[in-house]
Amino acid sequence: MEKINFKKEYKPLYSASSKKVAIADVPKMNFLMIDGKGDPNISKEFQKAIEALFSLSYTLKFLIKKSELAIDYGVMPLEGLWWTGDMSKFSIENKEDWKWTLMIMQPEFVEEKLIAEAMEQLKKKKNLPALFKVRFETFSEGKVAQIMHIGPFSEEGPTIEKLHDFIKDNGYKLYGKHHEIYLSDIRKAAPKKWKTIIRQPIRLSG
Repeated sequence: MEKINFKKEYKPLYSASSKKVAIADVPKMNFLMIDGKGDPNISKEFQKAIEALFSLSYTLKFLIKKSELAIDYGVMPLEGLWWTGDMSKFSIENKEDWKWTLMIMQPEFVEEKLIAEAMEQLKKKKNLPALFKVRFETFSEGKVAQIMHIGPFSEEGPTIEKLHDFIKDNGYKLYGKHHEIYLSDIRKAAPKKWKTIIRQPIRLSG
């Protein structure tokens, strides 16, 4: 059986320094996604979206492992895109105004047919209200700047500021949506040890 470590294969995209900002080029990749809005700290919709995405991703993993493909791989981490209708007014404090897309990257051999099969299996086993909201989509980010934040989400402010300052100081401008990749299992790890990649798509200014 073939084993693939996608975190290792895409190491520049799923690891980052906590001390300095780096620029990376992100290729097109396929994701399971769910859209929502509101404060993630109190939103049941947010938690249900996480449950649906991980349940479907793990069901796909085991389907592929047992299929003719016979490939074993680790499920990728949860990622989040964050924005508001007017990004110039985006605020860490006004969480009720946030819009979000939660997503998990899927290998190239995951196809619509497999996803439909996995969904049917899940419907019989679990009650997942957000499952019908899942979509399968190719996402292309291109050039980004990123840095690792270590600690609770509530303390991301200075890290985000450092990222934005780097972007402006190096002749770039912010483009697209604020992107976070959650590398830690927050149910097990202490908040002070949580690792989150903070990523921002960029374009040359001018």
